[in-house]
Amino acid sequence: MDTTAQATPPNGARWLTQALEAEGVDTLFGYPGGTIMPFYDALVDSSLKHILVRHEQGAALAANGYARASGRVGVCVATSGPGASNLVTGIADAMLDSVPMVCLTGQVATPLLGTDAFQELDVFGLTLPIVKHSFLVRRVEDLPQVVREAFRIAREGRPGPVLIDLPKDVQLADASALPAHVPAEVAPPAAPEQARLADALAAIAGAERPVVYAGGGIALADAVDAFRQFVEAAGLPTVMTLRGLGALPPQHPQSLGMLGMHGTRAANIAVQESDLLVVVGARFDDRATGKLNEFAPFARVVHLDADAYEISKLRTADIAIPGDVATGLKALAAARSTCEAWRKRCAANRERFGARYDAPGGDIYAPALLKRLSEVAPADAIIACDVGQHQMWVAQHCRFQHPRNHLTSGALGTMGFGLPAAMGAQFACPDRTVVLVSGDGSFMMNVQELATIARCKLPVKIVLLDNSSLGMVRQWQELFFAERYSEIDLSDNPDFAALAQVFGIPATRITARDQVDDALAAMLAQPGPALLHVAIDARANVWPLVPPNTANSTMLESNPAHAAREASHALPA
Repeated sequence: MDTTAQATPPNGARWLTQALEAEGVDTLFGYPGGTIMPFYDALVDSSLKHILVRHEQGAALAANGYARASGRVGVCVATSGPGASNLVTGIADAMLDSVPMVCLTGQVATPLLGTDAFQELDVFGLTLPIVKHSFLVRRVEDLPQVVREAFRIAREGRPGPVLIDLPKDVQLADASALPAHVPAEVAPPAAPEQARLADALAAIAGAERPVVYAGGGIALADAVDAFRQFVEAAGLPTVMTLRGLGALPPQHPQSLGMLGMHGTRAANIAVQESDLLVVVGARFDDRATGKLNEFAPFARVVHLDADAYEISKLRTADIAIPGDVATGLKALAAARSTCEAWRKRCAANRERFGARYDAPGGDIYAPALLKRLSEVAPADAIIACDVGQHQMWVAQHCRFQHPRNHLTSGALGTMGFGLPAAMGAQFACPDRTVVLVSGDGSFMMNVQELATIARCKLPVKIVLLDNSSLGMVRQWQELFFAERYSEIDLSDNPDFAALAQVFGIPATRITARDQVDDALAAMLAQPGPALLHVAIDARANVWPLVPPNTANSTMLESNPAHAAREASHALPA
């Protein structure tokens, strides 16, 4: 420790590091620069573990992954100007998926604000639409209140990101008169009204075809156990959103899997035929509902959510239950349903329409590989993914025992999310296996973070599905744009295995399905990081698929144009 630094009066930056320690922060992700340099100087004398990423977007997404995996507040740091603007995508991702984060940005000194100084940017204004709150600290005396409020707001109610913009002179100002930091109390969510819960219990008891529609708000409320007790006590068939996966374990007999655009046929049929939807922590997102005015057309809606503004925002709730999700679910565990015939019908559909893994040929079939990965990885493994076809395959074919084991960019759909999010998750959960499943398009968006993984010797395991194209865009161009392919060719990809090896990360490339088991076992057995480069068919599509602006009952299992062409060339009977 630098005794010279200890002898100087404490400044705002050093006070801030001590405040972060008091808030329980142990790890933060960032990249230094001119206006944030006093904070980086203070880090030298702190207990905080700073992770130097190779791009500020990597810092925001790593903090994002850290928070998703742990439920704690993720922290990222950047300098002013381009440093701060590079955080924006990761902040927006956290806002739209309700991830608690505190983002620290350097800013030019207060006398220079508004003068277009070097690397000055109105970060306060820039981030207003994508944060729960923004602070521009103009006096060192304001730091205690700002930091208390920032962490309280990030945690309280529906979580989300908060920005603190720190002018350089505030960081350097004398902070010797500031009190030691004391975290703010986080107000507990209000309990749901008993009368509304009683109405919900009566609705469940009287329904003939009830379905539970579960979303990401269950994990946010730490209500997974209460949710499972409710579903089992009430005996209701259950569907989940992308971010609700894991709310029920996949082997649970009442789980019908994911609903929506790439959901299971059993889930979508159940919802469309239901006469009661019990919606828990979900928001009727368009990718889940399909054409909204044709979604669950026969169903009354019970909607339980911590955020009252989500209730009746898109679909009017017949019984609205704002308040603490866990408390509400404990009360609803008294529900009893007499829908045995409906349960059996939903279970039969689950068996009838279950995924098949016996694709012909010797090429690697991505769904089968991901199913196998989920079987051989530890049960508590965290799987992060990027955005595209592989993201949907992960949701369909990997088995999650808890929602926090599945890190996916839901509402924003951020390509490049996976690699830094996996890094953050590994720092949050150092004793657990963390696997990244990425695609060749997404992987290249934050590939520089391989350097961070190598430097930190993070044991992240990377499964890279390479179809030499922007697969999801190609699939949509095939289906909805008359196969007019435009700017989706990635056939000039680098040799990803060789690229990983340049960073010092062991890597293997496989091309045939008989290589899959040995390759997965070898990757998982590596004590440090490892990459498995998997070549798959560029023409492979994600099925089933609900076309845009159609009801969820309209599910495609193949390209109708291809089927028509094949039929027209068939030999006569």
